[in-house]
Amino acid sequence: MSSPPVKRVAIVGATGRIGGFFAKSLAETGKHTITALTREGSNGTVPEGVAAVNVDYDNEESLVEALKGQQFLIITLGARVPEDVHNKITAAAAKAGVPYVMPNSYGYPATEDTIEENDHFGKTILGRASQIKGVSVPVQLSCGYWYEWSLALGDFWFGINIRDRRVTFFDDGKRVITVSTWDQCGRALAGLLSLPESGASHSLTDYKNKHVLIGSFRVSQRDMLDSVNRVLGTTDADWNISYESTAKRIQDGTEELKNGQLTGFGKIIYGRIFQPSSTISDYVPVDNEILGLPNEDLDEATKTAVEMVQSGWNPFSE
Repeated sequence: MSSPPVKRVAIVGATGRIGGFFAKSLAETGKHTITALTREGSNGTVPEGVAAVNVDYDNEESLVEALKGQQFLIITLGARVPEDVHNKITAAAAKAGVPYVMPNSYGYPATEDTIEENDHFGKTILGRASQIKGVSVPVQLSCGYWYEWSLALGDFWFGINIRDRRVTFFDDGKRVITVSTWDQCGRALAGLLSLPESGASHSLTDYKNKHVLIGSFRVSQRDMLDSVNRVLGTTDADWNISYESTAKRIQDGTEELKNGQLTGFGKIIYGRIFQPSSTISDYVPVDNEILGLPNEDLDEATKTAVEMVQSGWNPFSE
């Protein structure tokens, strides 16, 4: 006999970008009591149907009290948040007795065997799951890079600068990777937490200490540019197109990061995923069907990215 889905869900970062999509999608199911953990003084607004509880991330008692009785904790943290905050949250979750924790490790299904020795970012991501101990177990959402975010950011990410009509193809530009839209990520989490907790052919417990493999598209840079051309009505002749090896991109990014240029970070982590040798870049999103995820339209997702660029969107100035 199967048990019902988990009811009580807490989210760290529900006023942020991906956290907001998670909270909104969960609330739309009507199956959960959702609590957003927010910093005191936060000006962010949580989605309708989500209750906000102020916490002090430097006060373990504050975190434990907020997490007591919760069945599933989702952690989303911005890039500027100190790394020890994640550890503080997971430690509090264990003390509060939260059974399942989704760490802030959205991306590719990396393991100890697939991480290169000098991939410090990858090791940090792996470490976030290993922090989850005691009664808590990790459930990781692997969604690849966020498509509209990465495409809209331009040069240092997917290498396609929509505003300036400039493209840098990595190697030959035909390396296929798996990516997801924000909407698909939200639907995936809602689908996962709508599964019976246990006892069914597909249940939440199936994903203990595992990756949930989802995605929107398996595409190359060439596919992305073709989509941008369709959306804008342009052709390759309208673009300044160049080529650069992934090895050089990673090397340049490493030097830039050493010199304090944050653009180097994007070059490194995206360059690694586009490497021909990467074994995780084009994973198959086998859990899409289990979670009831729809097939999406690439050009519609590209249109969203184009509109973001045209609006002047810049997440790093927010």
